[in-house]
Amino acid sequence: MSGTHPEEMNTRSATARVVLVGNPNVGKSVLFNRLTGRYVVVSNYPGTTVEIARGQARIGDVVCEVVDTPGMYSLSPITEEERVARALLLREQPDVVIHVVDAKNLDRMLALTLQLLEAGLPVVLLLNMMDEAERLHVHIDHHALAKRLGIPVIPASLISGRGVEELKNIVSEYLSNGQNRSLSAAD
Repeated sequence: MSGTHPEEMNTRSATARVVLVGNPNVGKSVLFNRLTGRYVVVSNYPGTTVEIARGQARIGDVVCEVVDTPGMYSLSPITEEERVARALLLREQPDVVIHVVDAKNLDRMLALTLQLLEAGLPVVLLLNMMDEAERLHVHIDHHALAKRLGIPVIPASLISGRGVEELKNIVSEYLSNGQNRSLSAAD
């Protein structure tokens, strides 16, 4: 045991920040609800998460702040929602960025993934709605995609909870090992 006092743990863990990003209606707020236990209104209308929601979650041994951002399509903002999300990403230096995408429309969503990586952010790609993609016979080799992007790629269905534990394990390992290593497909 390291002898860390609870006060020190709270101070240290308060700096761990996990930011959820993605297009509108891909499941960011559902993931926020699952991680934090807090309820954020989830709606099918673009731009419904116009404010940033913040909550705490225990991911592995780390208590961290989870931030649910407004929907965005690009790091080059056009809307006010995108400006808010971009500012948060670039100013608050998140420890992990979880890019939530709709697996049925992956080709349209990867541009933002690449922009996040080019900005030097530590990204995990969460392929949400895999159940729907599979019903539509959309096949995604997430292992090959992870290798190609060099980041963890997790198939998920957030409504049912599929993929949430795997996501928590990857984020926990990264946060526990500190920022002296980067997220990689091998994680």
